[in-house]
Amino acid sequence: MESELFELAEQLGRLLKASGKIIATAESCTGGWIAQTITEVPGSSAWFDRGFVTYSNSAKVQMLGVNPETLEKFGAVSVETATEMAAGALAHSAADVAVAVTGIAGPDGGTPDKPVGTVFIAWTDKHGAAKVARKQFSGNRRQIREQTVKSAVEGMWLLY
Repeated sequence: MESELFELAEQLGRLLKASGKIIATAESCTGGWIAQTITEVPGSSAWFDRGFVTYSNSAKVQMLGVNPETLEKFGAVSVETATEMAAGALAHSAADVAVAVTGIAGPDGGTPDKPVGTVFIAWTDKHGAAKVARKQFSGNRRQIREQTVKSAVEGMWLLY
């Protein structure tokens, strides 16, 4: 899967570079893996600004401006939180586009409404285009996180 992730990141880089856009990431359950995947690509400094690893709720609030009421009402793993994380990544960077992920990678932490493998991915740009997807991945913790990274990078095409 590593080579597949690298190839996806290369393709994303070509797309962003051709359109003159810069990306930022906001990550919870992936712990910086999306940013790491992007920065594996030589020359990514031309189209990658920064990554926020906001694992705790307080980090989401402090670094990305996620509303504490959003976290209280909907939880960290929600459409609303993912959307605010992506918007916060744009607001706190020089990026034109952003991707944010939040989810339950397991093996614990799931609920009947949000079982292990539940992930929300949000993509947004400075012009107001936004998409959010709820994913239900399976496998162990590493596999869930890896599938999240792949979906997050692939999903950037939703904005184009």
